Amino acid sequence: MSLLNDIRVLDLSRILAGPWASQLLADYGAEVIKIEKPGEGDDTRRWGPPYLKNAQGDDTTESAYYLAANRGKHSVTIDFTQAAGQALIRELVSISDVLIENYKVGGLSQYGLDYASLSALNPRLIYCSITGFGQTGPYAQQAGYDAMIQAMGGLMSITGDNSGQPQKVGVAVVDLMAGMYASNAILAALHQRQRTGIGQHLDVALLDTQVAWLANQALNYLVSDEIPQRQGTAHPNIVPYQAMPAADGYFMLAIGNDRQFQQFCGLAECTSLAEDPRFMTNAARVQHREALIALLQIQTRKKNVAEWLMLLQNHHVPAGPINNLQQVFADPQVQHRGLQQSLAHIHGTVPQVLQPVKFSAANAQSQKAPPTLGEDTDGVLRRLLAKKNETLLELHQQGVL
Repeated sequence: MSLLNDIRVLDLSRILAGPWASQLLADYGAEVIKIEKPGEGDDTRRWGPPYLKNAQGDDTTESAYYLAANRGKHSVTIDFTQAAGQALIRELVSISDVLIENYKVGGLSQYGLDYASLSALNPRLIYCSITGFGQTGPYAQQAGYDAMIQAMGGLMSITGDNSGQPQKVGVAVVDLMAGMYASNAILAALHQRQRTGIGQHLDVALLDTQVAWLANQALNYLVSDEIPQRQGTAHPNIVPYQAMPAADGYFMLAIGNDRQFQQFCGLAECTSLAEDPRFMTNAARVQHREALIALLQIQTRKKNVAEWLMLLQNHHVPAGPINNLQQVFADPQVQHRGLQQSLAHIHGTVPQVLQPVKFSAANAQSQKAPPTLGEDTDGVLRRLLAKKNETLLELHQQGVL
C-alpha cells in the first residue's frame, strides 16, 4: 500500500527544488501531474550531456539531470499562457490537493493561477511556492539560483580549504534542501487540513532554506560572535575529525569523543598524545588543533589507506574511505540497501537512485520512470477531465497541448 495514494499533486515547477519535492511525494504514492510547456518542457531536459542512451546506444533527449528529479510523475503538456490552457489548469486544480510552483513572485497571477485565485476555486488546495527569496522582503522580486544562494547564505564561506578560493558544494544542495523542506511542509499542511478542511499557501525561499540549515555553524556564530572560517574537511567543534593523509592517499577520520581518541592514539602508536594535557579533552584538542593534527599526520603516513581502514574498523574507531562515485555504487553496503535501481522506460531502462527511507508497512518507491515530454497528456485529460478525442485533437491543433 502506498502512503499518499489518495493525494493528487499538480506540479508546475521546473529545474530542481520543486521537482525534487514532487518526486519525493510521488515516491510516497501521490499522483503527480507535471505540467510542461508544449515542445519545450522542463529546462533540465536539455541540461546535458550526459543523456540517456537508447537500445542502439544513441543519445536520447532525456538528460541525466532531468532523470534525477522526475521519477514517478505524469508529464502533461499545457500552454497556460493561452486561455484554453488556463481553463485546463483550473479544472485540474479543482480536483487536486497540492500545487507546487517556482515562478517569480506574482508570475502566475497574470494567468489567474495565483494562490488567491485558485484557493477561491478550491479552498482545500495546498499551494506551495518556491522562490529565491520568498514572497516578501526587499529581494522578493529577484531571481535566485543555487550557487548564488550558497554564496549569499554563508555556505561558501565555510566550504573548502582556507588557503584557496571559496567553494560551492558539488551538488545543488540549496535546491535539494528547499525541496525537502517543501515536501515536509506539504505533508504537515495535509495533516492540518484533515482537521480544518482548509488548505493554505506555503512560502519556501532558497535563501531562508540555506540560512536555516547552517545548523551548528550558525549557532557557533550566534553564541560566540566569532565568524566561522573555511576548514577544508575539518570539523569546527570536534578534533580530530577530518581527512588524514596515509602512505598512498587519504582516509576520513571521525573521532567523536575522548575514549575514541585514546583508542586511536594507541592504534597509531602515539599514546603520549592522549596523555598530553593539550589533547586530553575535545575542548583542549579544538584549542590546540594545528599542533595535534601535525603530530597525528606523522603517524598516519606510516600506513596505507586500506591498512588504516581495516585496523580502525576492527577496533570500532570511526573512519571511512573517500570514495568516488564508481566506488560508491560498488560499495557492498550501498548495493545491499538497493539504492540503485533500473526502471522500465520508453528507451529501454533508466537508472535511478532511490529515496533512502524504508517503511515497514508501506511501499515508498515509485516504479514509474521519468516521463518523456507530454507522454501522459491525452491519457490524464481523458481520465481526470473526461476530455473527448475530438476536443484533445482541437487543443493539439491550437498548440495548447
